[in-house]
Amino acid sequence: MFDLNGGWNLSFAGCGFLGIYHIGVASCLVEKAPYLIKGATKLYGASAGALTASMLASQAPIAKCCEDVLEVAREARKRNLGPLHPSFNLVKVIKSGLNRDLPSDAHVLASGRLCVSLTRVSDGENVLVSEFTSKEELIQALICSCFIPVYCGLIPPSFRGVRYVDGGISDNLPQSELKNTITISPFSGESDICPRDNSTSFHELRFTNTSIQMNLGNMYRLSRALFPPEPKVLAEMCQSGYKDALRFLEENDLLMLQHPTAGPAPPEMPASCCCKHTETTKEWVLRRLRLLHKQHWWMDEQLALPTPIKKGLWSGSQRCQLMCAHCSMWQPACTDRPGRENQPALSVSHP
Repeated sequence: MFDLNGGWNLSFAGCGFLGIYHIGVASCLVEKAPYLIKGATKLYGASAGALTASMLASQAPIAKCCEDVLEVAREARKRNLGPLHPSFNLVKVIKSGLNRDLPSDAHVLASGRLCVSLTRVSDGENVLVSEFTSKEELIQALICSCFIPVYCGLIPPSFRGVRYVDGGISDNLPQSELKNTITISPFSGESDICPRDNSTSFHELRFTNTSIQMNLGNMYRLSRALFPPEPKVLAEMCQSGYKDALRFLEENDLLMLQHPTAGPAPPEMPASCCCKHTETTKEWVLRRLRLLHKQHWWMDEQLALPTPIKKGLWSGSQRCQLMCAHCSMWQPACTDRPGRENQPALSVSHP
């Protein structure tokens, strides 16, 4: 049982494109236990975790942030080399989204509560920044925390005249050693809120304070941290965060059911029931195969998420589909490939 006496903190692990998992966790906490966010002494975060922590600290709309994650993934996936393509500027995309989504007084709301993990280039030491004089300074700190050397560029960004890189390099789960800190990670391990994989492996990897169990599930998640999967898979990751957070609240008797919810009552029932049945690998594979063939996959009954988050997923995925349709119009027909001689060229129909 998690003891909240004496105060508590929230700490979000760095995880790249798996930050969509944090969106699911945040939406569950806002809907089911908003006091955990409003009453938290500190909101810690590294890299993508810092983005979610800043969203909660500044009271930015969760659904819009969910939509932006899909937008960044779309920008990366539409290129041949993904996020490694020279024309893809992750820093520029993130900065644009933060400027658009964070309120004008975000620095006022975040100062004193939000703690962003940074890695100082000069000596590799970890620095926690919690005071911001302007919205631009807050965004710059977040950019520094997300900057992965080489992957994001060769010249590290600076904050108050000092160059920093990804905070996850020196401390990926800030203040996780404190007993009153609720730790959140998209990797199965020993964090308070994390996936629970059906694995018999007892081996564990400790990556700068983040517990990562050595199993196939985490190997897949690690492979997707820097190379985003398609929107359908990101939606499942978001749902996983929601369900894992709900399970944590139920197991520790932290639910606040008397608070109004963000969505209608019917979708809440599957979310509560799903935690009582552990989905087998076979069920997971079969459901994913069915999900991939659904045109309106975001309306799948298994996606037990609040309505605003579903709308965010829908809006982001619509942009992905429109972009793919637009690109396919300009591609030549694949009639010269072996086995395609008698097949007509694909056509794109517009609604």
